[in-house]
Amino acid sequence: MSAKRSVHECGCAECRSGGPAERDDHRQLNILLSRLDEQQRRWVAAREAGRLGHGGFQRISEITGLHPETIRRGRDELSEDLRDRPRTHVRLPGGGRPRVEKKIRL
Repeated sequence: MSAKRSVHECGCAECRSGGPAERDDHRQLNILLSRLDEQQRRWVAAREAGRLGHGGFQRISEITGLHPETIRRGRDELSEDLRDRPRTHVRLPGGGRPRVEKKIRL
């Protein structure tokens, strides 16, 4: 079951002032991110931030609505060639809620 994710609307100064080229680029990035899972969003955002150079994390954060620390985490995962990331699952083993049996001690 996949949750439908809405497309983030960029609120940067260029988009608010009406620059159509920037606005279209930001909208396309946000449409792409809306179709990806959480780790893929981190990686794409980190890649885009790296392309922008200095200030890229804050800029991509403003465009996408992702927290800068989330983007930095994606950068760190990419720099390790995604070595510790599972191929078949979004989350690492042990993630998520604890099992009911662990929460209730019998």
